[in-house]
Amino acid sequence: MSKSSNPIKRDTSIPRRPLLWMAAALLFTLPPFFDSLAVWVPSLFLLSLALKFWMETRGYRLRSVVLKLMLVATAVTTAFFSYSSVRGVEAGISLLVVLMSLKILEAHTAREFRVMVLIGWMLCLCGFFLSQDLTTALCLLIAFALLAVALIQFHRGAAPGAVWPPVGTTCKLLLQASPLVVLFFLLFPRINTGFWFELRPFRSANTGFSDRLSPGSIAALANSSEIAFRAEFPGSSTRPSGPMYWRGLVMWRCNGMEWRGPYDPRPKSSSSTRGFAGNSGLPVPSANAKEIQQRITLAPNGARWMFALDRPIKAVPGAMLARGDYLLSVQPIRKSRRYEVVSSESSGNEITAKGRAEALEVPASISPAVRDLAHSWTVHNHDSRGVVSSALQFFRTQGFSYSLTPGEYDDLEEFLFRRRVGFCGHYAASFATLMRLAGIPARVVVGYLGGEYNDLGHFFLVRQADTHAWCEVWLPENGWTRVDPTAAVAPGRASLDLTTFLETRIASGQMGARRNALIALLLRSGVFTNVRFIWQTLSYEWDSRLLAFDADVQDVLLTSMGIASRGPVFLIVEILLVAIALLAIYFAWMQLRTRSRTDRVKALYEYFCRKTARLGVPRDPCEGPLDFAQRAAQSLPNESNRIRQIANTYILLRYAPQPASGMVDRFAKEVNAFGARTRH
Repeated sequence: MSKSSNPIKRDTSIPRRPLLWMAAALLFTLPPFFDSLAVWVPSLFLLSLALKFWMETRGYRLRSVVLKLMLVATAVTTAFFSYSSVRGVEAGISLLVVLMSLKILEAHTAREFRVMVLIGWMLCLCGFFLSQDLTTALCLLIAFALLAVALIQFHRGAAPGAVWPPVGTTCKLLLQASPLVVLFFLLFPRINTGFWFELRPFRSANTGFSDRLSPGSIAALANSSEIAFRAEFPGSSTRPSGPMYWRGLVMWRCNGMEWRGPYDPRPKSSSSTRGFAGNSGLPVPSANAKEIQQRITLAPNGARWMFALDRPIKAVPGAMLARGDYLLSVQPIRKSRRYEVVSSESSGNEITAKGRAEALEVPASISPAVRDLAHSWTVHNHDSRGVVSSALQFFRTQGFSYSLTPGEYDDLEEFLFRRRVGFCGHYAASFATLMRLAGIPARVVVGYLGGEYNDLGHFFLVRQADTHAWCEVWLPENGWTRVDPTAAVAPGRASLDLTTFLETRIASGQMGARRNALIALLLRSGVFTNVRFIWQTLSYEWDSRLLAFDADVQDVLLTSMGIASRGPVFLIVEILLVAIALLAIYFAWMQLRTRSRTDRVKALYEYFCRKTARLGVPRDPCEGPLDFAQRAAQSLPNESNRIRQIANTYILLRYAPQPASGMVDRFAKEVNAFGARTRH
C-alpha cells in the first residue's frame, strides 16, 4: 500500500519582512479601537497577529470554510450583544476589524497580502471616524506609511540589505503627494463642517454633566482627563483675577438632593436689567461691572451646553442666552466649536412674581428636621444676607468634609445631620434647598471651576474633572448672587483646578494618595510639565487650526485670495487644473531626470563598444550585453575582468529600479580605463 501524503498541508508563506512591516502598521491602528470599541475587538485583533507569526513559521493557515462561517457568526452575535445592534459606526468598525483578523489568519498569497494592506488603509480611515485628536492622527499616519512600506517591501523581495530602502521610497512618495494634499485641504469647497466630527452616539460622560444633578453624578467625573474646552483671553497675557466659574446650566426644579434643569429652556427676556454679583462665598457688591472677553474652543459633546465665565451678557451666533444667563446652542455640538463671548460680573436685579415662586418651590417630602434648621436661621437673622451667612457658617463649623467618594445618600437629612461627607454637587443641592426653605429664592448652577493654565500656549485647559456645582440666591440689594458652599468646606478649591487642589490636600495629609508617590513626583517634575505643555499646545493648534477649518474659515481665506465669489464649481475646476499642472510638472521632471541618467549610461556603453571594435571585437546589433561581454572577454583575456564588470554595471544602471548613488560615475571610470593597457 502506498504511503499516504502528509496530513497537514503546507501553504506558500508570505515573506516575513513585509509581514513584520504590516504587523507594525496594524498595531498603530489600535489606539482609537481600544478607546472606543468593545475591548474584545482589539484584543481579538492582537491575538490574530500573534497567531499569524506562529502559523507562518509552520506553514499553516485558516482553511475550513465552516470554521470561518462559525467565527463570523460568533463575531456578529457578540457585536450585537456589545452594541445592542449591528448597525452604527462602532458595530460596523468592529465587524471590519473581525474580518481583518480572519483575513490575517487565512492569508498566504500575494493577492491576499495586497487585500490586507487595502483593509489596513480602511482601518486607518475608520480610526479617524472614532477620534480625530492629535495622538490618534499621528498613530494613523504612521500606520498608513508603514502599510505602504510593507507593500513596497513585498514587491522588492527579500534581497540582502533591502530593509530601509522601502522606508525611503515611502517618505519620497509622501513628500511628493504633500503639495496636492495641502492644495485640496485649503481650496476644495467645504460642504458643511471641518474635519472634527463625531459619528458615534454621545454618552453622558462626554458632556461632564446633564440637566440632572444627583448625589455622586459630578464626583464620578473627578478622575476624568477628557478635555471639556480651552479658553483664551484675547488682548490679555494674564489670567483673570479671582476664581474662574465657567457657567453651563441653571437648574430650577428642586427635589431635595436632586435638581433638574428646565424642560424647555427659554431665551432670557430682553427687558432684564443688570446689577451686581459677587464672588465665591458671600460676596460684596462691585461698584462697576468689568467685562471680560473670552475665546472658547469647545470639544464636541453631543449636547447643547456652551460655557462662558460667570456671566455671559449676550448670545453668540448659533446659540441663545437662556433664562438664568447661560448659553445654549441651537443644535447639538457634534464637532469642535469656537466662539467668542463677553462676560460681566453684573447680574439681573429684578425678579418676577412667577420667577420668585418658581425659585421657592420645595418638595413636600423634606423632613421636619431639615425645615427646622432653615427656620432657625430666619429667626436669628432679619435679612437674607444674614441667613446666607448663618448657612455658610453651619457648613463651615459642623464637621462637613470634602470627598470624591461620599457614597450614596437616602435623603437630605442623612447628609446634613449624620454623615456630612460630600462633593460639590451635594453641597450645592443641599444649600439651595435650605435657602428655599428659609424663604430666599435660590437655584443651582452647574459648569466648571478653574482650569490649568498653559504658559506656552497662553490658554486655559478645562477638563471634565473640573466640573463643579454652586448656588445662586436672590438678594434684594444685589439680585442673583453667586454663593459657593463648597468653598466653606474646602476653601482652596475655588482658586485651583481640581487636580492641583487634590494634590495640595494629599501633600498636606488631608487625603490619601491616589497614585504611587514616585509617579506623582514624576508627574509634578518640571521636565514632565514642560513636555505636557508642549503637547497640549500642539494639540490645541491641531484642533483650532486644522480640525476647525470649516466653510466659514475657508471663505475668509478665499476672500483674501480674491476667488471666493466665483462659486464652488469654478473653484473645483480651478483646483483640478492646478493639480493637473503640478502633476505634469512632476512627471516632466522625472522623465528629464531619468532620461538624462539613461542617455549618459547609453552613451558610455556605446563608447565602450566602439573601443572593443577598435580592438577587433565589434558588437553585433542584436547581441545582448551579457552575450557580448562573454565573447569580448574570450577575445581579450587581458581585459576580461573589466569587460564583465562594465557589462554587469551597465545592466544594473539600465534595469535596476534604484541603482546605488555614484554608480554612473564609477561606470564612466571603468569605461575610460578600458583598453589603456592594450594601447600601451
